Amino acid sequence: MFELAGPGEISLLLFGSFAVMLVIGVPIAHALGASTLLVIYAQDIPGVFMPQTAYNATDQFPLMAVPFFVLAGYLMEFGGVSARLIDFARALIGHVAGGFACVTILACMFFSAMSGSGPATVAAIGTIMIPAMISHGYARPFAGAVASTGGTLGIMIPPSNPMIIYAVVANVSVTQMFIAGIIPGLMLGAILIVASWWVCKRRDYEGDNERASLRQILRAMRDAKWALLAPVIILGGIYGGVFTPTEAAIVAVNYAILVGALVYRRLTFALFYRAVLHAVVVGGTVTIIVGLAGAFGRILTQNEIPQMLSQQVLAISDNWFVVLMMINAALIVIGTFMETLATIVLLTPLLLPIVVSLGVDPIQFGILFVITSEIGFLTPPLGANLFVAMPIARVSLEQISRAVLFYIVVLCAMVVVLTAVPSLSTWLPTVMMR
Repeated sequence: MFELAGPGEISLLLFGSFAVMLVIGVPIAHALGASTLLVIYAQDIPGVFMPQTAYNATDQFPLMAVPFFVLAGYLMEFGGVSARLIDFARALIGHVAGGFACVTILACMFFSAMSGSGPATVAAIGTIMIPAMISHGYARPFAGAVASTGGTLGIMIPPSNPMIIYAVVANVSVTQMFIAGIIPGLMLGAILIVASWWVCKRRDYEGDNERASLRQILRAMRDAKWALLAPVIILGGIYGGVFTPTEAAIVAVNYAILVGALVYRRLTFALFYRAVLHAVVVGGTVTIIVGLAGAFGRILTQNEIPQMLSQQVLAISDNWFVVLMMINAALIVIGTFMETLATIVLLTPLLLPIVVSLGVDPIQFGILFVITSEIGFLTPPLGANLFVAMPIARVSLEQISRAVLFYIVVLCAMVVVLTAVPSLSTWLPTVMMR
């Protein structure tokens, strides 16, 4: 047994051991638990602290929504929903320069309103659109980069799994977080479409030869009506107070089963089983990370480490914009090697008190947390979206990483805008939750 003099030594032991374990390849959840146990032993805290705290951290009703939204997303992908969304998006904007890239982003926006997951969105849309772009002369790395970037909208446009996790950890409303993501999500989708059009225009990438007629657009809308109705039911029910976000996830699963099995008749038992396996893996992973990170965070708060960190940050600057930009930069760097949900669970208890003391709305900070996490989906060595798109486009990590740099710059610019203009994140929740 050894004595720790104060928060400084405790934080050094806690974060130092955690960092060492990450470097040697220990999974994040195990590293969180092991570093927490080390401090528990050093401070002679009763062993029951760990299981009790982990249980309390995971005993949260909103957390049930995460695996069910993932399940709904995969059921819709396997049930033929993504193909009809792509057909509708293609009828709308497929004729513009670089139409296939623009269609990819728009289809990702549609699918994001149902899935809540970035990699799932890449898989659902990318498996169709990446080969389509390549067959029309688009460079393979660029095709993979477009789908990877469009997939990041899966966690910005509600419902969003990272938003749910942030709301639970930060003790804010999940519904408010979903509402706050609407304007930034639509803005980001529109900006990414314009950015794709600009790149394609310079590279002479073409779209469809002819503009779709009004009749063709209406036909595509009719064919996709069941897919387009899904976000209306899910989000409309949440915003209208008909059901909670967790209940909405269950509704989404049942709707996906009915549409995939009875309407489109694409969802087989084998595909249903695959979707359930994906959801179970995600749900189990989230539960383990949240539980162990809860114990990790409890150690932080008991030893007043957030307050110590706040004093050190505020000693650098007490300007809210400067502090937020410093935090944004740190989160982007951390996102290159740490998984999004783990980052949110681990760092929210540390960073939220700092920004709240400067008058920053927790809802705005949650949106900034999400968009910086989006960038992490595109930055190696983690870069989850890149690894989903790579085998589809048949390119190397180096090739797709170079191709996605332009989109990372666009996302970083959007981070600055959302930081400088808080009302983009806070105005709609204020109006709708009155």
